[in-house]
Amino acid sequence: MLTELYHAAVVFLVVLAVVTFVSGFWFTNPYGRFAKPDERFTAPAKIGWLIFECPQWWAFTVTFWSLAHHHGAPALVLYGLWQGHYLYRGLIYPISRKGSGKRFPYSGIAFGFVFNAVNGFANGYAVAFAAHLQSAAWFTDPRFIFGVLVALGGWLVNFQADRILINLRADGFDGYRIPYGGAFRWVSAANYFGEIILWAGWALMAWTLPALIFVLFSIANLLPRALSIHRWYRETFPGEYPRERKAIIPGLL
Repeated sequence: MLTELYHAAVVFLVVLAVVTFVSGFWFTNPYGRFAKPDERFTAPAKIGWLIFECPQWWAFTVTFWSLAHHHGAPALVLYGLWQGHYLYRGLIYPISRKGSGKRFPYSGIAFGFVFNAVNGFANGYAVAFAAHLQSAAWFTDPRFIFGVLVALGGWLVNFQADRILINLRADGFDGYRIPYGGAFRWVSAANYFGEIILWAGWALMAWTLPALIFVLFSIANLLPRALSIHRWYRETFPGEYPRERKAIIPGLL
């Protein structure tokens, strides 16, 4: 029964990634700078963010600890990294952001909640049961070692980009300014760039199908939005915005 549920979750995530990627070029989710002022069905952004991110904590945790009776050291490391990231992404980051008047649509909260619940379950299941993650020998595998380096680099890029964006509103300003520094020297969506690199590293470290699907979903979700953000910056700050910047991939896109 659980195996069938896991396979169904994997198929669901693949379909959702395809739909998200295609629809992202036609429709930009209405939150942040793309929020609609007249949108009626919204919640405070910080509360909405916490609600839709929280399944990544409990879905992964419940699955990981309740279904498997033994956990190898690599699996425990991956569990700790997952929880640490979502403690930051789902709690520390939204609390540290300025702009208490921001809103988030209920539709986005519901979509995020469902995806994160299924994704947390699928990745928790895979990490708990993948045979190679139950042996300490995996720590010396080139895929794990390289994955650690990639994930660390992505986290540093993502964290620095978050700090730069948060500091743009440190004086109480509630609008949008041009970010400078860090990976913003090369791309408009440096935080998304770092997020994708982070999950690419995770996929190498875990070497499971759900981990691969997650990084592909991250690309499907973030790439179209990064293009929209890049276009928004150039239209909002004509003449000011650095012409050499790309949207999300330095020097390419």
